[in-house]
Amino acid sequence: MPTNISIVLERRPGGQLRVDDFRKVESPVPVIGDGEMLVEHRLFSMDAGFRNWMNEGSGDGYLAAMALDEPVMSLTLGVVVESRRPDFVAGDLFMGRLAWMRFSKAGPDDFVTRLPHSLRFPLSYYAGILGGTGMTAWFGVNDIAKPRGGDIAVVSAAAGAVGIVAGQLLKAAGAHVIGISGNAHKCDRLVREFGFDATINYREENLDDALARLCPYGMDIFFDNVGGRTLNSALHHLREFARVVLCGSVSTYESADGIPVPGPDNLFEMVTKRVLLKGFMYTDEGGRYPEAMAALEAGLTDGSLRNAEYVLKGIESAPQAFCDMLAGKNMGKTLVEL
Repeated sequence: MPTNISIVLERRPGGQLRVDDFRKVESPVPVIGDGEMLVEHRLFSMDAGFRNWMNEGSGDGYLAAMALDEPVMSLTLGVVVESRRPDFVAGDLFMGRLAWMRFSKAGPDDFVTRLPHSLRFPLSYYAGILGGTGMTAWFGVNDIAKPRGGDIAVVSAAAGAVGIVAGQLLKAAGAHVIGISGNAHKCDRLVREFGFDATINYREENLDDALARLCPYGMDIFFDNVGGRTLNSALHHLREFARVVLCGSVSTYESADGIPVPGPDNLFEMVTKRVLLKGFMYTDEGGRYPEAMAALEAGLTDGSLRNAEYVLKGIESAPQAFCDMLAGKNMGKTLVEL
């Protein structure tokens, strides 16, 4: 059996995450007991939300804070090597929340789900558009945004992994979709390749001015991945009975020294406009994964959905991939291929 390799969190990030906040560790391959299985990871999914749990005291009712000198928690995809669990056998493909390791053991309390043996799309899709990323977009759009034909929908971090899928789903449902990004090349691709009707480059135009120009009568849907000032601006441009999907808050994950990032200052307006603001986690909907995956596969098949990936190779590249994602160097889903 080869040596195991892990990437551990060496220190708490002080604001902006750095590659040297992590360290590579070699160790023996884990030995499994009853009710456990040994898995080999093939792909790591880079998800901005996990940056929050790298901070000191960041544990909440959903996940505990990541421990120092322990492998970095991550959504992963791989194959079962050995199983002493009744629900998995060697050779099964899985998607789960484990860690940056070549080999891990997974017990009954770990979040893992089996993938079909016969895959209709490339394996990487199941770590992105057909995995937690795509399901996050699908549940947010279908359960909260509930788009209707003619709705005006705005998506923040629109060139990111979830945003690029959410925008396409909203467009397929008949909405007029506007994406927010901070890169001119990404804005161009969102319109040219991914069907967005318009984009806002917040580095080149004041966001409030751009929203007033593109949504003169307000928006019906805001799918938010950013939080902070972006969310605050968007809330000033909502129509009555608008729906706000609270999916992520990437602007707050790297706030230095725990200083809060300014957020909404007009919540009473949400009352008078009868606005729905709702957060969610796709892991709450495990029983509906087949429904979501079938819908996403159908979109890829009929062309209403297109995939975008930013892939780095080798376990040692995981810290760089995560930092690249937070810095916005990716278009679509960021992955590490082992």
